[in-house]
Amino acid sequence: MFDFDVIIERGGTGSSKWSRYDPDVLPMWVADMDFAVAPCIQEALRARIEHPVFGYAVAQDSLRETLVAALARDYAWSVHPDEIVFLPGVEPGFNMAIKALLQPGQAVAVQTPAYPPILAAPGHWGLRRIDLPLALGEAGATVDVDALRAGLAQAGALLFCNPHNPSGKVFDRAELEAIAEACLGAGALIISDEIHADIVYDGRRHLPIASLSDAVARRAITLMAASKAYNIAGLKTAFAVIKDRDLRRAFQAARLGMVDSVNLFGLIATQAAYGEGAPWRRAVVRYLEDNRDYLVEQVAARRLPGVRLIRPQGGFLAWLDCSGTGLDGDPQAYFLQTAKVGLNPGRDFGEAYRAFVRLNFGCPRRRLEEGIARLQASLERV
Repeated sequence: MFDFDVIIERGGTGSSKWSRYDPDVLPMWVADMDFAVAPCIQEALRARIEHPVFGYAVAQDSLRETLVAALARDYAWSVHPDEIVFLPGVEPGFNMAIKALLQPGQAVAVQTPAYPPILAAPGHWGLRRIDLPLALGEAGATVDVDALRAGLAQAGALLFCNPHNPSGKVFDRAELEAIAEACLGAGALIISDEIHADIVYDGRRHLPIASLSDAVARRAITLMAASKAYNIAGLKTAFAVIKDRDLRRAFQAARLGMVDSVNLFGLIATQAAYGEGAPWRRAVVRYLEDNRDYLVEQVAARRLPGVRLIRPQGGFLAWLDCSGTGLDGDPQAYFLQTAKVGLNPGRDFGEAYRAFVRLNFGCPRRRLEEGIARLQASLERV
């Protein structure tokens, strides 16, 4: 019903992904898929454009009701419409939360490697950052609960990411319960970036950490968006679920003239995505899972000798360990120069990860194969 094998020319469209590098570079970096959006989203936007006035927008009750229904359907999570706060992005959301709810001199705990804006966020507000490395093994990323407790004893909040970016880890119930227990025991808030929640593999089901219990929900801010799963990041729309009224008021007060109203077309697209887009999302997740499996198989077949890949459990990002390749220096710079493939450098996710690169496999299979072939040829020169 949906054809994700179509190659769509994105050059000259103002795409950040396709504008960063020269035309001979294949961009496989930022978390932005090369697929056409769901037809229901295109149709909803087309219908709204027929009305010729594009003024400031507010979320309609119908959108809140659609989100409440989607959260119940997808995560068995009961949310009241008033507990939803609309935002122009998840990144403004976690910065608002840090500014609103922590005091100068406090620290924010972060599980590394971490999405670069998560690493940067505490410093924006003069707060210390406590890095809590995930163990990256053959079974995936795992949490050292004792180290987590020790870190949280010094922190006012955990800035959490699930599914995790860049490792693709999807935390299960037992892991989430251990993380939540550690946070509650330390009196730390949970600021949870769950932007990749709608893309999980191998029969998994995403579980919002705030849905574990009322006690956890009272100490949690959950940040979500249709932007990744439905490929509408450019429409700059996200939402927070904040069940505690006092937390919600403090969070709203942290807009401080910097976090403005939400994009009109983003609100329209978000309602179409969560209201009508589930068949498209299920199809794209199947395609992405096949891409994930293909990439894992090619790495296992040593087409990229010396590269190690932990099998992503969610998202469409692969965290490639290049420490066994024999490359000196920065593998991202090497691949850019010799393979003409644009990847994210591992150092951006933490200084300890300079030997890593992040690859986006949210693209037609032919384009993924081209990227693998280019990387393979470049490693043959090492």
